Amino acid sequence: MYTARATATGGRNGRVKSEDGTLDIEVRTPNSLGGPKGNYLNPEILFAGGYAACFDNALLNIIRSEKIKAGTTSVTAEVSLGKKEDGSYNLEITLEVEVPGVARAIAEDLVNKAHQGCPYSNATRGNVDVKLVVI
Repeated sequence: MYTARATATGGRNGRVKSEDGTLDIEVRTPNSLGGPKGNYLNPEILFAGGYAACFDNALLNIIRSEKIKAGTTSVTAEVSLGKKEDGSYNLEITLEVEVPGVARAIAEDLVNKAHQGCPYSNATRGNVDVKLVVI
């Protein structure tokens, strides 16, 4: 259906550029991990933005397919880099989802259905625990 292609050079202190040129950014290690002070993009920010947008779209598709009237939805993805006992790294993810204009039980059902259909959720399932929080 669609393929995106991007190349990174320099790891966490380098550059990421998409094949079509729409993305061309510098990335830096976060200050909390020894990187420079300042506001820089990093892989976790990029992942969080992609996941939030993708999940919100999956949610909107469910709302449309079920013909539910809801307000403007929003998804905030919190992506944390962690360390496992063996020294390797992992991600911890929380999705805070707002579905205004519907009862909480309906919102929770919609969010769970979106989690089943979202490509990012499907890609992380079984590898990363994703906490869903309906706000």
